[in-house]
Order: sequence, then structure tokens, then C-alpha cells
Amino acid sequence: MKSHRPSKTRTAEPAHDIDARRAEHLTLASREVMTESGVARVMVNDSESPLAWLARRKGRDGRTMIGHNQFIAGEKLRADFTRGHLAPRVTSSWSGIARGKNCGGGDAGTMTDVVIAARQRVRLALEVCGPEFSGILLDVCCLLRGLEDVERERGWPARSAKVVLQLALDRLARHYGLHDNARGSAHIRTWLAEDASFTA
Repeated sequence: MKSHRPSKTRTAEPAHDIDARRAEHLTLASREVMTESGVARVMVNDSESPLAWLARRKGRDGRTMIGHNQFIAGEKLRADFTRGHLAPRVTSSWSGIARGKNCGGGDAGTMTDVVIAARQRVRLALEVCGPEFSGILLDVCCLLRGLEDVERERGWPARSAKVVLQLALDRLARHYGLHDNARGSAHIRTWLAEDASFTA
């Protein structure tokens, strides 16, 4: 008789398109992200993403270091970055050897509409966030660099990257239409006399 090893409940269902042996060593979780066609469920590897670590870790005030909308916004950017094949290649590519010099490399002739659209969304999101925040979003969300590494490479003070990342994720979340109702918008206060008013 064949003995069956019990499968892990957290990877059995979501890992349908991932090699079973590889899935055993991943911390897979299902997340919901907003796309043009509505909400879609995607698989993420929580052990890989610095955002997942920040979303689980709580500070002294008992709140997580990044909020739900911040996490979703960062993962949405990473999904488009990955879908657009923008990640730097870490191994040799032999895919273009037998097909000629114009194959591979992501030229316009080989890119699908999905890849092009994902790249456009990444470009637009980074432009909206501006040069102040686009660098840290790329480093942490897309290239999966830790905050300490970012601080060391940029010469920033300790624990400053967390603050900059939170601000960057807030702006990214607004771009994606993810609103935090708890914070709300700030009300403008004035110290005008009761009978005074602004004139155009």
C-alpha cells in the first residue's frame, strides 16, 4: 500500500500552479487585490515580502507597522512589477539562442499586452508617488530589500526608512483608490470673526 503524507492545509489549496515540493518550503497566503476588472485573489509568499513582515509586526502602540491598505497597495505594485518582467535577471537566459538575435530580452515584438499594461501601471504609479518615494517603493515592494539595507545604502538614520515607507505607501494607496476611512481628511480651521467671510 502507498503511504500518503498529510499535506499542509495552508499550501494545499493555493499552490495549484506551484511545484508541490517548492510549495512545501514557502509561506503561501491568498490575498485580494483590486484590478481593472474587479477584485482578484493572488498568491503571495509571505516569507519573501518585507511588507508581509511589517504588516504582521506590531509596534509599542500595539498597531501593525503598516496598515491593510498600505500592504495591499505595495503588493499590487509588486504584482505589476513581476507581471511586467521588470525584475533584474539573476541567472543566465538561454531562451534566445536557437530563435535568433531578436528574441528574448523583452523587446516590443515579444511583449504581450499584459506585460505592456503592467509596465505602464508601474510607471504611472511611480510617477504619481514622485521621486521622493519611488525609490523606496521599488527597493522594498519590488526588489524585496529590507529596511536596514535601504538605510545603509542610502546613508539614512536608523529607523527612518520605516517612516518614509509609510508615507510612500500612503500615497501609493491613494493612487490605487484605497482609502483609510479611520483617518479621514483633515478639516481646515480658521480664526475669522463670526460675521467675516472669504471673498474671491
